[in-house]
Amino acid sequence: MAEFVMPTLGADMTAGTLLSWMKKPGDEVKRGEIIAEVDTDKGVIEVEVFTGGVIDKLLIEPGAEVPVGTVLAIIREEHEVRREELPTGHCHSFYPRRSSKPAAIFPPTPVQPRVHVSPAAKKLAAELHVDLSTVTGTGAGGRIQRADVERAASAKPVPSGIQEAAAARQERMRRTIAAAMARSKREIPHYYLATTIDLSKAMAWLAEENLKRPVVDRFLYGVLLLKAVALALREVPELNALWKEDRLSHCSDINVGVAISLREGGLVAPALLRTDQQNLDDLMKNFRDLVKRARAGSLRSSELSEPTITVTSLGERGVESVFGVIYPPQVAIVGFGRPIERPRQVDGQVALCPAINGTLSADHRVTDGHRGSLFLTAVDPLLQDPGKL
Repeated sequence: MAEFVMPTLGADMTAGTLLSWMKKPGDEVKRGEIIAEVDTDKGVIEVEVFTGGVIDKLLIEPGAEVPVGTVLAIIREEHEVRREELPTGHCHSFYPRRSSKPAAIFPPTPVQPRVHVSPAAKKLAAELHVDLSTVTGTGAGGRIQRADVERAASAKPVPSGIQEAAAARQERMRRTIAAAMARSKREIPHYYLATTIDLSKAMAWLAEENLKRPVVDRFLYGVLLLKAVALALREVPELNALWKEDRLSHCSDINVGVAISLREGGLVAPALLRTDQQNLDDLMKNFRDLVKRARAGSLRSSELSEPTITVTSLGERGVESVFGVIYPPQVAIVGFGRPIERPRQVDGQVALCPAINGTLSADHRVTDGHRGSLFLTAVDPLLQDPGKL
C-alpha cells in the first residue's frame, strides 16, 4: 500500500484545504494524473499522483483544512492489484509513502460528473454566482476552466463579499510571502554577484526568427534567458540544489522556477520542468501556458513543489537590475532587468548595442563567489549563439 499525503507546495506552506476528489475508491490511477484539488494561499492547486494503482480508501472529506504530510488516501500499488481487479476508469495519487497501518474512511459520497467542468471552475462559479450553462469552455473537449468562469463573470458587478474574500486571500498571500522571505534572510547567508550580458546577437536572431512565425508562435527574449540559465546550471550544478534539514541535496533535473506576478497581488514561482531539455518552441509554449494558468489559479502540485532554482525579471517594470531573495529550500535565484542600449566598440567604431544586467543571489553555505561567478558568466556565451539554445 502507498499513502497519498497533503503535499508541501513550497517551504512556506503548513496546511491546505482539500476542495475535491477527482476519483473515488476503486478507481484506477496512473502516475502523473490529477487526483485532488487543494486550496492554498497560492490559489487552487491540482495535485498529481506519483504512483500507479487503485484507490483503496479516501480518508479526508472535501472542505477540511489539513496539515502538510497528513495522509489523505490509501492506494493499492500496481504490483498489489490483480489484473482482473482493475476497473476501467482512471485515477491518481501524490507523494506516496508506504502505509503500515489501516486508517478510517469516511462514507463515500455521490460523485458528480466532472467531464465538462473542472472542480476549481465549479467552485469559482458558485462564488461568483455564474450560471455554468451560459459559459463556453475552452479546455480540452470543451471543458470549462477557471479562466472561462472569470471571463463570464467579468461583465457582472462583483458583490462586496467576493471582494472581501479576494482581499483576504491577497492579505494571506502577502503574510505567507513575508514569512518565507524573512526566514530566508534570517537563515541563509546570501552573497550577490552581477554582470552585464550582451544581447546583440540574441535580439538580432530573435527579430529575424519571429518574422518567419505567426504572432502566436513568436518568441519572447525572456525564454532565451530561461534556457541559457538552465544550460549554465549544467556547468555549475552546485546551484541546482536544495538545502533541507541542514544538508545539501543535489537535483538531477533542472526545473527553473519563474516568478509570476498575480493580478490580484502577490506572486508565485512555479517550475518549467526539465527546462534544459526543452527546445525553444516547447519552452515558449509551456511558458505561456504556465503564466496563464498561474493567473487563472490552476497550477499543478509538481510545478510548485519541484523548482530547483528561480528566475525573476522586472524588466517589464523598467528596472535595470534586481537582486532576489532566495526562496528556501532552493540555494540560488537569478535576476534580470530590462534590456538597455549601451555603447560598445564594434569593428573599431562605437555603437549602441542592447545589453541586460544579470544578477545572482546564492547561498554561501553551498557555493562561494568563485563558483557563482562561473555560473553567471556562463550565461553570456550561451546567448551569443541563440540558434543552438
